[in-house]
Amino acid sequence: MIDRQHDLSIRQQVRLLNISRGCVYYQSRETSRADLTIMRRMDELHLDYPFAGSRMLRDLLRREGHNIGRRHVRSLMRKMGLQTLYRKPNLSKPATGHRIYPYLLRGMVIDRPNQVWATDITYIPMAKGFVYLCAIIDWHSRKVLSYRMSISLEVDPCIEALEEAISKHGTPEIFNTDQGSQFTCERFTDVLKQHGIQISMDGRGRWMDNVMIERLWRTVKYEEVYLKGYANVREAKMQLSAYFEFYNQHRPHSSLDAQTPDEVYYGKVKQPKAA
Repeated sequence: MIDRQHDLSIRQQVRLLNISRGCVYYQSRETSRADLTIMRRMDELHLDYPFAGSRMLRDLLRREGHNIGRRHVRSLMRKMGLQTLYRKPNLSKPATGHRIYPYLLRGMVIDRPNQVWATDITYIPMAKGFVYLCAIIDWHSRKVLSYRMSISLEVDPCIEALEEAISKHGTPEIFNTDQGSQFTCERFTDVLKQHGIQISMDGRGRWMDNVMIERLWRTVKYEEVYLKGYANVREAKMQLSAYFEFYNQHRPHSSLDAQTPDEVYYGKVKQPKAA
């Protein structure tokens, strides 16, 4: 797939192939089988109980027979990129030098495509190891506009996903993110500013502020990821690509009056049922 002897640089090749550079350099992580099992269960528990911190996760895991301490849980949470979501604002300070933008969606009626886009990163377990998935969605239609997979929580895959979404679908009026360092760094926000896009950021730890993409993660994991045991990054990419095609083009959403994201995004009219 990637020819390291080619005249084109690896960066140019991965852009043409629509993959993240992180996938090119992927090697199985030295993570024990026991930790992978616990991380998979922690991911499921986090989806069901997003408010659970390291102490509660430790207690839930212990009740299931896992002999694990709170320090180990915290370490795995950092590795997975899991953050506890609170009903009240978390008053912890943002990363030094990173500007935090106000949340612009409170009370807003979002009733058209490209009015608001949102993004986030989630953990994807595999048979051996794990990767991270960054996706960008259109808030109104639920359409997945672009995504990238990576072995690290670096900003590059997020920027690549953003640039692809803009090149294929134009620009939104507002772009909403959480306060993760990938999205607060200037390299990411500068892309938004260059296109005249308003920047909105969740209150720290407030899951309802970015609820649409949180729902996407739940759907993707229970309908696709947890049913598969991806052998490697390439298989994960192929399977997720097929799933997102199904999700956008064929999966009806009850919240969209049984239409698909593509039908709503592109303004297609749902055909009436035959008598």
